[in-house]
Amino acid sequence: MVYKSDYSEHTLLHEKLKTEYVGKTLDDIPTPAFIIDRRVYKENCAAMIKKANEWGAGFRAHLKTHKTAEGTRLQLVTREGSTKAVIVSTIKEAWEVFNSGLVKDGIVDDILYGLPVARNKIVDLDTLRKEVEPYGGVVRLLLDNAQQVRFLEDAQKARGHPKPWSAFVKVNGGYNRAGVVPKSKEMEELVGAILQSPATSLHGFYAHAGNAYGSTSLTEAQSYLSGEVRMVNDSAGFALEKYRDAIENGENTSPLVLSVGSTPTAHASSSAARERLEETLHGALELHAGNYPVLDLQQQHTSLIDYPRVAQRVRSAVVSYYPGRGKNGEDEALIDAGAIAFSKDTGPSGTFGEVVGKPWVLGKTSQEHGILSCTDASDPRGKLEIGDLVDIIGQHACLIAAAHPWYYIVEDGGDKIVDIWVPWKGW
Repeated sequence: MVYKSDYSEHTLLHEKLKTEYVGKTLDDIPTPAFIIDRRVYKENCAAMIKKANEWGAGFRAHLKTHKTAEGTRLQLVTREGSTKAVIVSTIKEAWEVFNSGLVKDGIVDDILYGLPVARNKIVDLDTLRKEVEPYGGVVRLLLDNAQQVRFLEDAQKARGHPKPWSAFVKVNGGYNRAGVVPKSKEMEELVGAILQSPATSLHGFYAHAGNAYGSTSLTEAQSYLSGEVRMVNDSAGFALEKYRDAIENGENTSPLVLSVGSTPTAHASSSAARERLEETLHGALELHAGNYPVLDLQQQHTSLIDYPRVAQRVRSAVVSYYPGRGKNGEDEALIDAGAIAFSKDTGPSGTFGEVVGKPWVLGKTSQEHGILSCTDASDPRGKLEIGDLVDIIGQHACLIAAAHPWYYIVEDGGDKIVDIWVPWKGW
């Protein structure tokens, strides 16, 4: 697949959509529609950079939720400071960071591909690496198996690019999604392979505590954060114990980077949280997170954020109404946004979303149908009419955003459209 482009096709669509919608109100747009409040988004981005600074860590922003050039610029350059390091989930995202001018403009200089690298991705990533290097940029990898190192060696021989890949060891933080267990035989084998190979250098250790999304208090989230730090720090200490000479004398990052985070644990980072760390660190801390610019019901349930900080919502139209049809006699309403618009992710609340300002929840979904249920018939706001437009905050913004072809941008709670963001689609 040819990923490199001049971005003209994306720009043309963006300008066409801006001409069509900017200046109109939200009542003028087709539904379902994904809406972002730019002021709230910017405030969330600034708050996260501030958290990282208070924690005494670098920050790496994940782009997986919004996947846009506009959103990236706001994530990386804030009133509280800036960062140039990002994580991407797909090769498409990585290339569009370059194609959109973010590297050329000096906004991004460090791109981490956020999955353990597959053999069939190496050529595309290596081509990207050659594009960003003239601008002083770097493309980094995650590795969690020694076989991946051997794949990189094969590619290096075939392509004649002698520069080693800068790689994080992906640590299994207990979530069992990816990664190698700290201090295990497999970790020893992987670190040894990275250090001995001409195709790789060791940048640090990376963990993601996805189970932190189950946090319901600051104390609990801080416990997950401390656990993440302990895992990567123990891994770095283990590596230094086994391979100190090779690490210190090779082309490896010094000090090693200890990268941890998820949106809940990142929200729990602070100067006080740093003081609670009991370990002597074997590297430099880096915080990473991705959902935080927009947030959602899953994040709200952690109790670490409140509703005014949720920057996204989906607008939908009420297309039919069913008095008393619910399981317990409650009213139900049909909307034109279902599983495609919201995903099938639920959360601790057990619903797919909550209607803003009204006692209704999104209780059931099929592909394009959503069923709202009234939670309090005595509330004067409880009555819906066919034809009403409702705004719904869903459970998982990352999957919700992925379904929508573009986002309608408003400012500071207003209903006037001020911009359109077109996300990078595909893999």
